[in-house]
Amino acid sequence: MTIDSEPVTTAGAIALANLEVRIDGYVSRVDGGRPTVGGRVELIELIALRGQLLGSIGDLEQAVALADDLVAQVPSDARSFVARARMRAVFHRFAAALSDLDTAAALGGGSVVLDAERAGLYQALGRYDEALEIRRPAAVANPVFSTLAALALLHGERGELDLAESRFTAASRHYRGTSPFPMAMLEFQRGKLWIENDDHGRARTWIGSAVRRLPAYVPAQGHLAELDADRGDTGAAIARLRPLALSSDDPDYATQVARVLSDAGHTDEARTWRDKAEARYDDLLADHYAAFADHAAEFWLTVGGDSERALALARQNLSLRQTPRARALVRRASSWSVAEHR
Repeated sequence: MTIDSEPVTTAGAIALANLEVRIDGYVSRVDGGRPTVGGRVELIELIALRGQLLGSIGDLEQAVALADDLVAQVPSDARSFVARARMRAVFHRFAAALSDLDTAAALGGGSVVLDAERAGLYQALGRYDEALEIRRPAAVANPVFSTLAALALLHGERGELDLAESRFTAASRHYRGTSPFPMAMLEFQRGKLWIENDDHGRARTWIGSAVRRLPAYVPAQGHLAELDADRGDTGAAIARLRPLALSSDDPDYATQVARVLSDAGHTDEARTWRDKAEARYDDLLADHYAAFADHAAEFWLTVGGDSERALALARQNLSLRQTPRARALVRRASSWSVAEHR
């Protein structure tokens, strides 16, 4: 499938406005004392979706708090525990998330949903064979967008690039919705896969498509800026990154803009953004160590300028999940640490 034949979806600005309306509607029902379990689960998922799209850690933290409240208030419903498992996974609390799925199963939760959630957790942990045992039969039995997209991402993480590409294409062909969110997120993941495999041309094709589909998609804009910087277009990279670093509470964007500014010789402004990122990482590591150890390691390995701290964080991240990315981060940090001590 070429980029020209990708599904047509609702304009990104309209879709985001509709998302806000839906969130406000659910919040009103919850505040009015008329919430259902299904409605509260939907609210949690919508707030988490907004957080993922707009780079808002605050939204993700709110979704986690709502999921904790739901389990406390409705502990007899499997949906409460599935919702909390998803939110725990966002902050890399994988063992706790798996425990929640076990509880949901004991409460009668549906096996299809629970298997899909388990596969996602196995994948995050680097337990790819176990994830594949779930993902592949699911895609064969029910070849729809969600199952094919999940299988594509798994093949990509396993390094099976041809299989991943074919599944990405198949998932796009099976998309039947009008919302830009699922397609933009899939295109973003497809682009990230090619960044990790040093094909920046393909990466720009897919991440660029995600940005065109959803211009406010903060992680996609951030990676597009990374691609701008890598090809020497410093001005474009800075123009993309400054607004993200100002609007997002994720320090990754302050880190990126500090790196690009430093490379361009703008040392004073780079130092300002570097200090802002450091302070924010300190806060996040205190609250969500498992979720931010890898990104904090990247910070200290680059503009942070402390390879020993980077190595400690990278090793901690690897102890939590045995993925190729985690192992590569340890190798990079180790090599920098050795170089600095020569």
